[in-house]
Amino acid sequence: MNARALYSIQETAMQFCPLLLRLGSLALLLIGFKSWAAPATEQRGSSNQRSLILVVGAAGDEEFAREFSEASNQWTQAAKQGGFRLTLIGQDESTNSPDTRVQLLNVLTNESSSTNEDELWLVLIGHGTFDGRSAKFNLRGPDLSAEDLKAALASCKRPLAIINCASSSGPFLPALSGSNRVVVTATRSGHEANATRFGKYVARAITDGTADLDKDGQTSLLEAFILASRQVEQFYREEARLATEHALLDDNGDTLGTAADWFRGVRAVKIATGGKSADGIRAHQFNLVRSEAERELPVQVRNRRDELERALSALREQKPRLDETNYYAKLESVLLEIAQLYSGAGATDLNTAQRPESNAPAAK
Repeated sequence: MNARALYSIQETAMQFCPLLLRLGSLALLLIGFKSWAAPATEQRGSSNQRSLILVVGAAGDEEFAREFSEASNQWTQAAKQGGFRLTLIGQDESTNSPDTRVQLLNVLTNESSSTNEDELWLVLIGHGTFDGRSAKFNLRGPDLSAEDLKAALASCKRPLAIINCASSSGPFLPALSGSNRVVVTATRSGHEANATRFGKYVARAITDGTADLDKDGQTSLLEAFILASRQVEQFYREEARLATEHALLDDNGDTLGTAADWFRGVRAVKIATGGKSADGIRAHQFNLVRSEAERELPVQVRNRRDELERALSALREQKPRLDETNYYAKLESVLLEIAQLYSGAGATDLNTAQRPESNAPAAK
C-alpha cells in the first residue's frame, strides 16, 4: 500500500472514528509501530484544579423548581465524579440569602483572576428574558445580563465553558464568544422566550454513555450538546408542537454558533457562510468526567495533544487550497508528533521535544 492510499484510509478513519486518533493508533501506524506503546505517566492532572460554578436561577413555580433541582443534582454529582472544585449559587431560597448576582460576580472575578490554568465551567440553570436590547438570566433579586457576565469574564485566560440553559439565552453567545472558550445556549435568539427543555436534557447527557459518539470512554461537552439537542427536537416532534428552542454551540470565537444538525458524529459536515470554520473541535476536548486513560495523561501531553487535534482540524479546512504534496507533508508532520506523544518520546519533556515548525499548521 503506498503512502497516499494510507493517508486516505487515515483521513476516513479520523472522520468517522476520532477515538483512533485519541489512542494514537493512526499516528503509530504512520511511523511503523507494530504494537501499542503506552504513554509515559506522571502525576495525574496539574497542580491546580478544574472549577465548576453552578447557578440555579429563580424557578417561578414548583414544577420548574423540581426540574431545576434535579438538573442541579445531576451536575453536582458529575462535578464531584470529575474531581471539580464546585461552587453552588442560588440553591438557598431563604430570604436571608445574599444577593445571588453579587455573589456570582464576585466568584467569577476571583476565578478569572486566578493563576489556575485548569478549566473553568459555568452552568446557568433557569429562565431568561429579552427586552429587544439586553438578554438576562433570572435570579432571585437583580437579574444577570449578558453584559454583566462579559465584563466579569473579560480577564479570564483559563479554558472556559459556559452553558446557559435558559430561555432567551441566544444573545449570551455573541457576548461571550472568544478564544479558548466554549459557549452553549439553549436558544438561538433572545426571542425564543418560552421555558426550555434543553437544560434537563444536557444535565443528563453530560455523563450519559450513550452520548459517547466516538466511543473513547468519556462524554465531551460537544457530545452532550448533540444528544440534548436531538432529545429536545424529539420532544417537540412527539408532542406535535412547533419547536420554540434551538440550541447553539460556539467554540471558535466567531460569535456565530453551530446547531447540532450540522454534525455527523463529532465532526461538522456543513460549510459555514463565507468560508468560516465550523465549531466543535474545542468543545470535544472538554470532558466533565474524564476516562481513566485520559486522567493518566500528563497535563502537558494532554494540552499538546489538544493543540495538535485543533491543528489537524484546521489543516482539513485548508486542504482544498493546498497542493497534494504540501498537504500530505503537513499532515505527516502533525501525525508524527502525535505518535511521539503517545509513544513516550514527547511525554517526559515536552519543552525539549522536537516540534514541527514550517510544516505544522498553526493551532486555532
